[in-house]
Amino acid sequence: MEAELLSADNLEAMRNLAMAIAVGVGVFGPAIGIGLIASKAVEAIGRNPEASGKITNAMFIGIVFTEVLAIFAVVAGFIIKFV
Repeated sequence: MEAELLSADNLEAMRNLAMAIAVGVGVFGPAIGIGLIASKAVEAIGRNPEASGKITNAMFIGIVFTEVLAIFAVVAGFIIKFV
């Protein structure tokens, strides 16, 4: 029974499932964060159109920092899959 659970096919299936869960959960948070950043930036530009350049720059910096978290999740998924 124990040998069946640890077969190569089952281990590969478990790795695939772990990768999918890690990437799915890890990308969900940054996606929400980027949406909130963009919505607040559009709202701020609507209130103060003259500052659109500064707001846009700050928005892109925030998006980059948030996107790094999603990239880390994808890298962790690949580590789970191939290591």
